[in-house]
Amino acid sequence: MANGTIDFQLLARVGSSPERFASGKAIFEEGSKGDRIYVIYSGDVTIERAGKTIETLSSGDIFGEMAVIDGRRRSATARAKTNCEVAPISEKAFLALVRETPFFALTVMHNLADRLRRANERS
Repeated sequence: MANGTIDFQLLARVGSSPERFASGKAIFEEGSKGDRIYVIYSGDVTIERAGKTIETLSSGDIFGEMAVIDGRRRSATARAKTNCEVAPISEKAFLALVRETPFFALTVMHNLADRLRRANERS
């Protein structure tokens, strides 16, 4: 996702106050319950699987949505690569955003499609 595709004011209206993570700190761990998705306000986040970085995300990117959508455990670890600030979005707020803001739903779908294509290219 390009920077600026997510309306951060919209996130603020649904109660997504930013959280800060220091470089190296895990935002969530592989295998944990997925009850929130995240949008990066600033900084970089790595997505890791079995200790190996599979992707690096930056401002405006979304992550953690798969576990919220399918109700399964986290398939990867998200770790702050740099000091970062992220907006957590609860499952309830996520469902409201999808229902009330079609652009947000399309952004999430675009994000998932991009991630799947990149994974296919790596295999």
